[in-house]
Amino acid sequence: MNMDLYPDNPYLLLTPGPLSTTKSVKAAMLQDWCTWDDDYNRIVQRIRGELVSLATVDPGYTAVLMQGSGTFGVEAVITTAVPRDGKLLVIANGAYGHRMVKIAQRAGIPVCVYECGETEAPDVDHLVDILKQDPHITHVAVVHCETTTGMLNPISNIGAMVKCFDKVYIVDAMSSFGGVRMDMGEVRADYLISSTNKCIQGVPGFSFVVARQNELKKTRGRARSLSLDLFDQWETMENHPGKWRFTSPTHVVRAFAQALEELKAEGGIEARSRRYHRNNRLLVGGMRKLSFRPLLLDSLQSPIITAFHSPPDPGYEFKQFYDLLKEKGFVIYPGKLTDKDTFRIGNIGDIHPADVTRLLKALESSMYWKKSVDVSRDRQDNVSSWQPDSCRFQ
Repeated sequence: MNMDLYPDNPYLLLTPGPLSTTKSVKAAMLQDWCTWDDDYNRIVQRIRGELVSLATVDPGYTAVLMQGSGTFGVEAVITTAVPRDGKLLVIANGAYGHRMVKIAQRAGIPVCVYECGETEAPDVDHLVDILKQDPHITHVAVVHCETTTGMLNPISNIGAMVKCFDKVYIVDAMSSFGGVRMDMGEVRADYLISSTNKCIQGVPGFSFVVARQNELKKTRGRARSLSLDLFDQWETMENHPGKWRFTSPTHVVRAFAQALEELKAEGGIEARSRRYHRNNRLLVGGMRKLSFRPLLLDSLQSPIITAFHSPPDPGYEFKQFYDLLKEKGFVIYPGKLTDKDTFRIGNIGDIHPADVTRLLKALESSMYWKKSVDVSRDRQDNVSSWQPDSCRFQ
């Protein structure tokens, strides 16, 4: 297959997903597959096994693939795992924690929220107080990397406390799985949710759940949705290896299998994590030199995506900044905070330190509001130097 026939993208996606993928991942989608075919089903089964291996060394886990975006996977877990007499506690410090709350509310699931604030990490002692005060809580959910800000939440410390109270633990690892080293057994997570178009560097199309098998088996008949019934999907994939209940995204599955091979070739999660960290350190250091301030303390910052305060200059407008960068081959993300003006830049995908260096040069040359200030000053200087000469003619 001659991949030179396919042009490069006009820009790099510096977002938390969808993200820039390799030509070989995209090329994997050029063949058609039959959902009933044994070759295709073997690919699905291989993916399931590799996801469990990436998530943990504990043999008590299994993987389920679900059609749809990452939010579909989150909704499948919440609406399947929490029983009718259960109650969900969501630890929220950003938009995606609040999305879990909305999912529970829409499904009629009793839910309470530990609201941390968008730039604060959860306080484990406060979590303990909540669990002591409300014995009706059965499940606790948290977002690992809250891409609203780039916050990396302390899922291991949270998991230890959740299990002290014998609750079921749900981790939304949408933007971190595959790019940050973790082990579900160590974290004590019962469910971990992610999707194809994040750190594994596939394309959008399905989400996946790595679940403690004994916990998943308890959920038969609990689901509040037919298509999002996590237990039924898992049972079908177990009883008919590699088979999905409904039409599967065959091209996306094949691309994801290729992405997993490329993760392995890079050196696994540890090697990919090192690259993302290098990208992030280079980005943040360069942005500081350009007078952009990161939103979070370094101790709270993930290597996935970084939020920056918008410039205080009156001439700054994000859309114009965005358009100038896009013309130079880079797409960044607007902010998503409720009370601060920010924008975000991601480090994941087929992005390397040389790309970050090029980005920093493009950023510097796109700071149009600085240029307008400089031009204004030049004009003032010209006026000042011209006035004495003009006085000679009075």
